[in-house]
Amino acid sequence: MDSALKRLEEAIDRLEGRLDGLFDRLDGHRSQVREADALRIDRTRLASDLDAARARERELQRLADEASEALGAAISEVREALGKV
Repeated sequence: MDSALKRLEEAIDRLEGRLDGLFDRLDGHRSQVREADALRIDRTRLASDLDAARARERELQRLADEASEALGAAISEVREALGKV
């Protein structure tokens, strides 16, 4: 009886050790899932930020082109006015 009880306790100890290992792996997996989710959220946010930055860049380029045209027109007018003097 004592021998059987000892074997049972050893088996239970081994089982608990394996369960602890499995729970540790499960916790690690859950942690990886959380990290992956956080990375996906960051990627989505960064993609949105990039789209907004590109839109601002296009708008700034449009404004720069308008300013360049206006400056060119002003230079032409000044040269024309100086030529008449």
